[in-house]
Amino acid sequence: MMSMFSSAPGPIGVFDSGYGGLTILHGIRQQLPEYDYLYLGDNARAPYGPRSFDVVYQFTRQAVMKLFSLGCHLVILGCNTASAKALRSIQQRDIAEWDKNRRVLGVIRPTAEVIGHLTKNNHVGLLATEGTVKSGSYQLEINKFWPDIKVSGVACPFWVPLVEYNEADSPGADYFVKKRIDELMRKDPDIDAVILGCTHYPLLMPKILKYIQPGVRIVPQGEYVADSLKTYLERHPQIERVCTKGGKVSYLTTENPDRFQESAQIFLHERVNVRHVHLE
Repeated sequence: MMSMFSSAPGPIGVFDSGYGGLTILHGIRQQLPEYDYLYLGDNARAPYGPRSFDVVYQFTRQAVMKLFSLGCHLVILGCNTASAKALRSIQQRDIAEWDKNRRVLGVIRPTAEVIGHLTKNNHVGLLATEGTVKSGSYQLEINKFWPDIKVSGVACPFWVPLVEYNEADSPGADYFVKKRIDELMRKDPDIDAVILGCTHYPLLMPKILKYIQPGVRIVPQGEYVADSLKTYLERHPQIERVCTKGGKVSYLTTENPDRFQESAQIFLHERVNVRHVHLE
C-alpha cells in the first residue's frame, strides 16, 4: 500500500490540546536535544478534558494527520486526554490505513510502566482532567504491568485554567489545589505516590508539595515520557533513522499565534516563533 505521506525524514511531532504538552516537550528535549521537534497545540478547541470520546478522537486524528503531512514519522500525544480517549483507535484503526511505518505514542504508558517502582504499598493516586479520570486508562495501563496496584483518581477541573491564566502562584490557587488533594487522600488514605495525569499540573508543583502529606511521592510525567522515548528510538532504528537531527523546534497553533507566544512563555520561559495552522 502506498503511503499518503512523504517518506523523507522529518521532525518528531508533539501534539497537545493546548500548552500542557510543552512540559512533555521540555522533558524530551532535556534528554534528546539533538532531534528536531514540531509542536502542535490545538488551542482554539482546548480544553479536551470535558469533551466526549468521539470528539477527542476526531480532533486528535486531525492533528496526527497534520503532523504526518508535515513530515513527522513519529508523533507523541503530549496530552493525557488524547492518550486516554484516542490513542488506541488511532494505533489500531488509522495507522494501518495511512502508513503502517509511522508511529503514534501516548503519555500514559511510560508512567504506568514505572509506577510500580515509585510506590511502596501499591496505593497510587491520580490527579487529572475529568476525561482522563473517567476513561479508566491509567488503571488499565498500570494493571497490565502491576496487577496489584490500586489506583484512585480525582478530577481537577480548575487546575488547567489556573495555569493557563498565569494564576498558578496566586493565593486563589491554594484553595483549589488543597481541595482536590484532600479529596484524593480521603478516597484512599494509604496512597503513597500521586501521578500528575495532566501535563499542565507540574506548574502547580509548589502548591501541590505544600498540601500533600509528607512521604507521598509526586510523579510528573515529563522525564518518564523522555526515558521511554529514548528507549523506543534505541529499539526501533527504522523510526530513529527518519527523525531529523538539527536541534530545532517549531511551533504551530490553531489559535492566535500572539496569544500562544504569550502563554508558551509561562511554560518554557523563552520566546518562541509560532505559526497558525488549520485542522479539519
